[in-house]
Amino acid sequence: GAYVLQVKATDADDPTYGNSARVVYSILQGQPYFSIDPKTGVIRTALPNMDREVKEQYQVLIQAKDMGGQLGGLAGTTTVNITLTDVNDNPPRFPKSIFHLKVPETSLVGSAIGRIRAVDPDYGKNAEIEYNIVPGDGGNLFDITTDQNTQEGIIKLKKPLDFETKKVYTFKVEASNLHLDHRFHSVGPFKDTATVKINVLDMDEPPVFSKPVYTMEVYEDTPVGTIIGAVTAQDLDAGSSSVRYFIDWKSDVDSYFTIDATEGTIATNELLDRESTAQYNFSIIASKFSNPLLTSKVNVIINVLDVNEFPPEISVPYETSVCENAKPGQVIQTVTAVDKDLSPAGQRFSFRLSAEASNKPNFTVHDYRNNTAGIETRRNDYNRRQQELYFLPVVIEDSSYPVQSSTNTMTIRVCRCDSDGTILSCNVEAIFLPVGLSTGALIAILLCIVILLVIVVLYVALRRQKKKDTLMTSKEDIRDNVIHYDDEGGGEEDTQAFDIGALRNPKVIEDNKIRRDIKPDTLRFPRQRPPVEDNTDIRDFINQRLQENDVDLTAPPYDSLATYAYEGNGSVAESLSSIDSLTTEADQDYDYLSDWGPRFKILADMFGEEESYNPDKVT
Repeated sequence: GAYVLQVKATDADDPTYGNSARVVYSILQGQPYFSIDPKTGVIRTALPNMDREVKEQYQVLIQAKDMGGQLGGLAGTTTVNITLTDVNDNPPRFPKSIFHLKVPETSLVGSAIGRIRAVDPDYGKNAEIEYNIVPGDGGNLFDITTDQNTQEGIIKLKKPLDFETKKVYTFKVEASNLHLDHRFHSVGPFKDTATVKINVLDMDEPPVFSKPVYTMEVYEDTPVGTIIGAVTAQDLDAGSSSVRYFIDWKSDVDSYFTIDATEGTIATNELLDRESTAQYNFSIIASKFSNPLLTSKVNVIINVLDVNEFPPEISVPYETSVCENAKPGQVIQTVTAVDKDLSPAGQRFSFRLSAEASNKPNFTVHDYRNNTAGIETRRNDYNRRQQELYFLPVVIEDSSYPVQSSTNTMTIRVCRCDSDGTILSCNVEAIFLPVGLSTGALIAILLCIVILLVIVVLYVALRRQKKKDTLMTSKEDIRDNVIHYDDEGGGEEDTQAFDIGALRNPKVIEDNKIRRDIKPDTLRFPRQRPPVEDNTDIRDFINQRLQENDVDLTAPPYDSLATYAYEGNGSVAESLSSIDSLTTEADQDYDYLSDWGPRFKILADMFGEEESYNPDKVT
């Protein structure tokens, strides 16, 4: 009697004319599952407890007939498709009561080792199943989850398996619905239980070490070859095989240790130094003799124990100071000690003066017996003028065996202090300076001295440069090197001033290849003069010297005019002077002197004036 649907048919006849438009409904197909009201067309269920799992789709053929359903009436039909929706009225059920699984003992933790499935005829979320392992024998080694696509239970490994320890595991799995319908609680519990039996398969496994990590200790400087410990690995398979050991070379590149391949004993291969490396960490690999590819690895940690081999030393500072007005018994410095050795119980240091310094009345050492000591004064009135530095030898001993000691020399500088003990100055130079001068004034004085020295150096350099410039002619005169000797000389009779033979014999000059040419800045040539017929000997000599200079490889790459100072053979004048020269003033034209620059202006004026004089007058 549950309502399903209402259908309605229309008739175009006049409803007021008899029964032509009175419609009656009936079911032609779909009984006995559904019924219809003949007058209203309401379709209802005709049977209780219809089961979707038995039949889900129904087609109901409905007929509508006018004339009140009597003979002669006209009819029309329609098909109604009816689908039953699902409700969670069926619990999940395992198809069998026990599931058998085989799992290799080498299976990884977290890997899936098998699947089981419970069947639920419901649909959609009503068929969703949750699987759980019932606590009991062997259940703590496994876990189970649900595959959301297939609704299967996936069994996973939580802990590693060992065939030699246990070969079979048995536990129960429960399957239940996630979404329950309270209307069907009376049907029964919506869950089911099955047994899972897992057989562990024996596999060829690598050796197993007795410990996850090995820790060993060895004293530094232990002789090479000393055994410091051993590692042990066993083959736990049914057919036990012997084990071989070797060190992973990647973890012990320097090969400080060796291992016996059969016994697994570890020995030193080098002398160990704790101050260099206090701990070594490397790996040892064990492999089966029957199958070398099956290996296992373990870490080995070796701690190097300290041997007392280094003496203690004073930590910084090695230098301290004392005031001139210090009083006896005043602590001027607290010192501590450091030791490169490291004792497990901690080091204890003792401080004292050396034997040669114990009798001196200047300073003493007070040991506080807490690894520190104080440097104390023995007297007063320290004077920098008498002694600026004191050297105090301090002996330090440690408490390890064998006892190590060292003598450390501290430098104590005497300083000038105020009444509160604040150091004012420790420099030796400050003793001889007036008391009123401050540090800023001293810096200013030193700066002034440096500036004066720089000025003096610059002045001397300029003077030297000026002297060099006076020895050379002006850059405007490019024809000759004019050297000022500032003396007259003795004339031709003076043989001490220079070698007169060089003037008389031109071949003497050939031995001297040194040339005193200067590089011209700007070339300016005098006006060309027609050759003088009486100077043929000089012209030949100059042409010869020019040709020699042209082929001379040592000559500079620029043009120069050399002065040869040669009179020539058979000169009528017997001198190069213009006095008593055969050449008259009319033959000479000194206008080219004006082209040689301002330095020759006076000479050009002198010769220019002489041309206006009487030509018979000798100049």
